[in-house]
Amino acid sequence: MAVRPGHMIKAVLLQVHSIAGLVLALLLAMIALTGAIMSFEDEILDHLNAGIMHVAPREMPALMPDELVERLKAGQDISQVSAVLLSSDPAAAVRVRFARDEQGARPNSLYVDPYDARVLGAPRGEEFFATVRKLHRWLLISGDARGWGRQITGVAALGLIVMLVSGLVLRWPRRARSLKMWLKPNLDLSGRGLHRSLHAVIGTWALPVYLVMTLTGLWYSFDWYKDGVVWLLSRPEVSAAKMQPKMSAKAPRAARSEPAQPIGFDLAWTTFRREEGGRFARALLTLPPSPGTAIRIRSWGKDSTLDTTRDEFRIDAVTGQVASAERYADKSFGEKIIANVLDIHRGAVLGWPGKLAFMIAAALMPLFSVTGILLYLSRRKLRRPSQAPLGQLVPGE
Repeated sequence: MAVRPGHMIKAVLLQVHSIAGLVLALLLAMIALTGAIMSFEDEILDHLNAGIMHVAPREMPALMPDELVERLKAGQDISQVSAVLLSSDPAAAVRVRFARDEQGARPNSLYVDPYDARVLGAPRGEEFFATVRKLHRWLLISGDARGWGRQITGVAALGLIVMLVSGLVLRWPRRARSLKMWLKPNLDLSGRGLHRSLHAVIGTWALPVYLVMTLTGLWYSFDWYKDGVVWLLSRPEVSAAKMQPKMSAKAPRAARSEPAQPIGFDLAWTTFRREEGGRFARALLTLPPSPGTAIRIRSWGKDSTLDTTRDEFRIDAVTGQVASAERYADKSFGEKIIANVLDIHRGAVLGWPGKLAFMIAAALMPLFSVTGILLYLSRRKLRRPSQAPLGQLVPGE
């Protein structure tokens, strides 16, 4: 009996779907669960640290950032300060972040009273979420973003796309317009039938979310993908600037052999406040990671609800001149999509309902791993007596 082309295609897709699932099941489950844990990270940390994030406002002016850092160093044995998070709210504490040590570890940040540099405490939960984030993005492989971890998670994301597309084709029903067929699991079944129903129907529910997660997650894994998205969505001049080759970490050895002149935050902070006035709610001032004098300032407006809707400035710490100003409001639609990749990835662009939906979808990933493995094992058990030919391997799938 001749094998129909449609059955042959589905048989091949079933093999691809099954093999990809078996190889990536545990890895995808781990990546998804860590993502689910981080879904409400900001809200959890704000709740845990509510007692140290605020101070009583005073009539006296807040300390300038350099004086605050000097007082902090005088009273604490601390590592080199790399960034300070300042606020226009007189009741908000200053958050001080530190550079990595020689082993590559970053000490916990500190909340500090902006009026007298008194240490209020280290944020609870910061180290836990930092570890979860490294596991989610880089699998705790040494090198972090420069190591092999991000490529492995990228391959897993590509594998998930293959499984989503092949799974959709495999479950395409004869009555494709039947909403019940697509979205309602048959809970009256048991064993293999129930596993298949849960795997297929809940997979259909989660498919749009998983596609968004994978397509945005690839941004952090592959430079070629990131460059392609920038080229596609940015204006030509912006695309050309962003795709300039970055200086290798090994290149500036000669410059590093000379001691870098210490620079401070004050002049850049003064320039920023003069330029922005009272439009900002928070501003993160970051010292350059290598020899240089340009301080990066990321600022969030008072009406900003997302972490990624921010402006970015580079101000020379020696001259106080603004080297560049990148305002979110001036971006094109495509450039705003690029700026919001992280918040799209975690569903935050849809508010807390979006974050909740993405968290639930991520938490369901182990269900697909378990049901997929059970379906594979039961299919092998059913095939073993007769070893049906390739074109007959997909009845009922």
